[in-house]
Amino acid sequence: MAPSPNIMQAVEQLGYRVTVGDVATQAGLNVNLAQQGLLTLASDTGGHLQVAESGEIVYLFPKNFKTILRNKFLRLRLQEWWKRVWRVLFYLIRISFGIVLLLSIALIFITIFIIITATNKDNNDSGDRGSSSGGMIYMPYFWIGPDWFWVFYPDYDTRYQQRRREQSELNFFEAIFSFLFGDGNPNAELEERRWQQIAGVIRNNGGAVVAEQIAPYLDDIGEGYAREYEDYMLPVLTRFNGQPVVSPEGQIVYHFPDLQTTAASRRRLPVPDYLEEIKLRFSAASSGQIILSAGLGALNFVGVLVLGRLLADGIAAELGGLVAFVQGIYWLLLGYGVAFLSVPLVRYFWIQGRNNKISDRNHQRQARARQLASADATLKQKIDYAHQFAAETVIGKEDLVYTTETDLLEQELERSAQIEAEWQRRLSGS
Repeated sequence: MAPSPNIMQAVEQLGYRVTVGDVATQAGLNVNLAQQGLLTLASDTGGHLQVAESGEIVYLFPKNFKTILRNKFLRLRLQEWWKRVWRVLFYLIRISFGIVLLLSIALIFITIFIIITATNKDNNDSGDRGSSSGGMIYMPYFWIGPDWFWVFYPDYDTRYQQRRREQSELNFFEAIFSFLFGDGNPNAELEERRWQQIAGVIRNNGGAVVAEQIAPYLDDIGEGYAREYEDYMLPVLTRFNGQPVVSPEGQIVYHFPDLQTTAASRRRLPVPDYLEEIKLRFSAASSGQIILSAGLGALNFVGVLVLGRLLADGIAAELGGLVAFVQGIYWLLLGYGVAFLSVPLVRYFWIQGRNNKISDRNHQRQARARQLASADATLKQKIDYAHQFAAETVIGKEDLVYTTETDLLEQELERSAQIEAEWQRRLSGS
């Protein structure tokens, strides 16, 4: 089984000496998965097990364990190579939409120009050649893209710096892709954040909590009996190997022994009052880039409609060449023009609906957090009972009775004084 990236990241962040509870808290993983993953990682990287007198286990990893894995697993090397390749490929895909748009506009208006020029020439040949104004057509000036001529101005440096400050982080081609498809889901790691925050709450409360302390981090806590009997805590108990405890008053608190053990005393984890989902953005492009993208899309669409009217006269067969080629792909150009405008429009309304649902879920979780902050006497009594089970066990090197770092005989020699003192204590006790 390949080592879990989440577990490897947690081990690095925690200083390469961890317990199962440390990793489950840091990565928000199921306790059993964290234990299995640590065993696998220790086996693959030559990690060591440290056993305390209490029977708790600490996993110690070499700081270069990632290098060991890279050298050992070809698949990991291929994955890293593919990530680099995919990063380049995905960037090329992103900029391709802007390139296709500019090519489409160029093809359309060059073809329109060729058709109008040929039509005017035919009209001039068949009309009055003595008329100086016959067949002339006014073509308005337009330029697609940046104003390149400002580069040659005397105050080039000042203008360049000003434009750089006004630019978004996205370049023109990236902005086109962002206008069309957005910039990904900002809540893609929501579940990971959820379990990290829940584990943080449990750890900050000494491994014993009440359901109301966890509710601000869950989406659906049910209604009626399901909510009253706190069924929504079952996934939390399963993930972190917790157990319910009933108070003398019949209230339920939840105890998580595995999250009470740590390899080093750590600061209180920063955990927000409730899990907040991030609203979707239409685009990370600047407002100017969005207007430019929409304007170019509209220009492309209008141009393809005008081109369709001109091609309907059958002139493409007479002119051939580029005009005939464009006529052959006309429906492709028309489809692209329609899709370029309709995809962002549909996505805009879809985002509004998604954001309304996100707001509703955020408000519900926030309301539960406020309810916890203004706890009544019953809830305070429940929390006080949970504090009776709160504890933190820090396994230091002085607590170890066995480690796989060194030979067992060497460990016994090093601990001879401690062993002798333990025997003296037992003999004096007898």
